[in-house]
This record gives sequence, structure tokens and C-alpha cells, in this order.
Amino acid sequence: MDCIFCKIIHGDIPNYTVYEDDYALAFLDIHPLVKGHTVVIPKVHAKILLDLSNEIVCDFFVDVKHVMELVENVFHPDGFTVGWNHGEAGGQVVPHLHVHILPRWDNDGGGNIHSIINNPGELSVEDIAKLF
Repeated sequence: MDCIFCKIIHGDIPNYTVYEDDYALAFLDIHPLVKGHTVVIPKVHAKILLDLSNEIVCDFFVDVKHVMELVENVFHPDGFTVGWNHGEAGGQVVPHLHVHILPRWDNDGGGNIHSIINNPGELSVEDIAKLF
């Protein structure tokens, strides 16, 4: 398998494990954006969230919550930014679903989720709502 995260799961590539169970592996990002930057991956290969069954999604996100609690207990941050990049256009580089947990501190220089993109398009919110 060519997936770097699958290789980490199988022990072919070392990592700094923070948490592991039957559903997920959490480890420190080797290129951290902030101290405590942790990545959580499902043990089942899935490129994007939509590739997982609802049962696995539930178990996986319980693990994401648990890892946040671990990071909270170690670093006591003022907050978190938590998320994932979905597909190449969304910024996903590794084609295996992974959730980033970024501890945040007051005045750390980081932005919020609204600072990622500002391109609302030409349709009004009302017109977009009609599409659903």
C-alpha cells in the first residue's frame, strides 16, 4: 500500500503516538503548526469522510473527542481549532482522512475558520437554499 498513513498504522513508519484503539490512531504531527498539533486517523483506509460507514464515523469521532481531552489535559490551551481538509480542492494532501487537532492560545497569531477562504460566489444565500 502506498498510503503513508496506512504505513503508519501498520508500524512500517514510526510515529509519536498519543492514543490508539481499534478505530483510530492519534499521533503528533511531524510538521506542527503549534505545540501539541495532533492528527487523528481512522484505522480503516478512507480518502474522505464520505467513504466511511456511519458506524465507523461515530466511533472515529468519539476518538477525536477523547484525543482532544488528552491534549486539553496536557497543554491546557485556551481553545482549539479542529478540522480536516476534504479532497484536493479542500487542501487535502494525504489521501487518507485525517483530523487535525490544533490547541489554541489567546493571541497566538492564528485565525479562525473564516480566515481560510473568502469567495462567497454570486448566488444569494436564498438562491442557494432553494437548491436543497
